[in-house]
Amino acid sequence: MARKRGSHSDITGPKVRTAALRLFARHGFAAVSMRQIAGEVGVQAGALYLYTPDKQTLLFDLMKEHMDELLSAWDHTEKGRTPFSQLEAFSRFHIRFNLERPEAIFIAYMELRNLSSENFGKIEKLRKEYEDKLEEILCFGQTTGDFLVPDTKLATMAVIAMLTGVNTWFRQEGRLSRERVEEIYWDMVRRSVAK
Repeated sequence: MARKRGSHSDITGPKVRTAALRLFARHGFAAVSMRQIAGEVGVQAGALYLYTPDKQTLLFDLMKEHMDELLSAWDHTEKGRTPFSQLEAFSRFHIRFNLERPEAIFIAYMELRNLSSENFGKIEKLRKEYEDKLEEILCFGQTTGDFLVPDTKLATMAVIAMLTGVNTWFRQEGRLSRERVEEIYWDMVRRSVAK
């Protein structure tokens, strides 16, 4: 099928991903059809296949893009030299990054079950890479004697779960600012690992 007049791959491709992200987050992957995505973008359903081979690939690409951005952003974050400065940087980074991408975060956690086993394995590997960044900080703090953590892997999962939970309740117009939420959560994380 020919591309719709006025449609350009460098414009329409990102629109397809944005529409899919919004619809998957709002209705769930299983409930969204390619026809709905096409309608949201303003192209015919057949035209979507110029940008993605199928809905599964679209979901995978959204999740991979999110994880790639997450890992890259963390790599470019100033972390400091001490275990505490690195843990604070991670805590604040995780909250800030996630609050700016609520739909991507929702999909990253809630739609894993809809990935094929091959795609799940690839995303799981990227998630582990991110988790390992935090575990390295916790191990560093154990080595210097700053942290007392019975099991760094378990602590990693607990800290990430706690920080990610901000997305479920935080509202921009709520009583606490993002900055205040970061402060409170950093204090809770610090206390959970300090000697």
